[in-house]
Amino acid sequence: MFVRRSAAVLAATAVIGTAFAPAALADESPSASPAPTTPSGLYGSSDPTYDGVWRQSLALLAQHTVGVKPAAKAVDWLTGQQCANGAFAAYRADPTTKCDAKTQLDTNSTAAALQALEALDADDAVTGAAVKWLKSVQNEDGGWGYLPGGAGDTNSTSVVIGALEAAGTDTRGLRSKDDRTPYDALRGLAVPCDADGGGAFAFQPDKKGKLAANADATAAGVLGALGEGLVTDPEGEGEGGEGKESSDASKCTGGDSLTPEQAAANGAAYLVGAAAKNGHLESALAGAEDQPDYGNTADTVVALAAAGRTADAGKPLAWLEKNSGPWAAKSGPAAYAQLILAAHATGADPRDFGGADLVKQLGATGPAAQAADPSSSKEGEQDKSEDKNEDDGGVSVWWIVGVGLVGGIGVGFLLSGRSKKKQQP
Repeated sequence: MFVRRSAAVLAATAVIGTAFAPAALADESPSASPAPTTPSGLYGSSDPTYDGVWRQSLALLAQHTVGVKPAAKAVDWLTGQQCANGAFAAYRADPTTKCDAKTQLDTNSTAAALQALEALDADDAVTGAAVKWLKSVQNEDGGWGYLPGGAGDTNSTSVVIGALEAAGTDTRGLRSKDDRTPYDALRGLAVPCDADGGGAFAFQPDKKGKLAANADATAAGVLGALGEGLVTDPEGEGEGGEGKESSDASKCTGGDSLTPEQAAANGAAYLVGAAAKNGHLESALAGAEDQPDYGNTADTVVALAAAGRTADAGKPLAWLEKNSGPWAAKSGPAAYAQLILAAHATGADPRDFGGADLVKQLGATGPAAQAADPSSSKEGEQDKSEDKNEDDGGVSVWWIVGVGLVGGIGVGFLLSGRSKKKQQP
């Protein structure tokens, strides 16, 4: 989800009483200072402390999706970040040092890495260990929090569902010790139809148990409820397909026995309404009111396509084609990857996205790709540049602030990302 999830960031404090998760990467964040030295296999040149694994995973997944074979050293960098127990942290500066109790393992980085490595046919020992770890930290309510044992949230639960499904796990039958599935957890985070923002997903309940609609969490939740990962193929197979674009598609289905498909349909309807006025989602960042949320708009396009509402995805996609260039150039690999995945989900050409070649731009942020996959529509069009953009890795300023807060009191942690990811996608 997933991904630059603004909402997730707020969740980080879950360990200290509230919640925050990153599966989401940033939209409006100021550029971070470049790290003194960044590994040669890593995409992006900014400090990878908070998003190294996330942005690498999205970059590799996006390249694979469009038929580009990533550089071997880029894949090796990602696999080298894995701990012996199968989990990933947001970034390990010295991967030769064994992970210990102080290593801040998280579900979002692990899920994103798992999905990318599954797509790239990584060794079963690598992916299998990640699957085992994610299953081991499932909460009693069936979902996942950003940190192992942390309060569950929509973004983290959704990005883990997508990763486990990509790895061949039947998440419908994956039950917690309390006999709850991940979909039970998501249903519990769906805003009732008769409440404000009905049909949306909340990131987490507030202290009083109230659910507040959150567009970022909703984009992630739609994918999670459908059992979809970060990649949605064109002509989405969402429940109802093209029928979702009918006049009754805005109706919210209520009741105590909501199916995952109904929850996804409700969330998709909410997203259509949220993007109806301007063609984009609005930022929820403090001080950034009335500002576009580029990353969440890209996530929304993917979610709508997955739900079968491809016509409705057209308006936000067109807005991104016209307006996302400066944001992506500033934000770097995770942003380019999100746009590529949005284009792919709707059947648009990521090599001619509003006149921009997103595939080439992403390639320029990391090591030169290998020879093109013969199935690629533009064989041989990989950028060979070793240059890296001075990007912020797509990390939300809320995410950084949240991590700093938690880290400052000694709590290990860290997007929807997602993500966001902010606990994405």
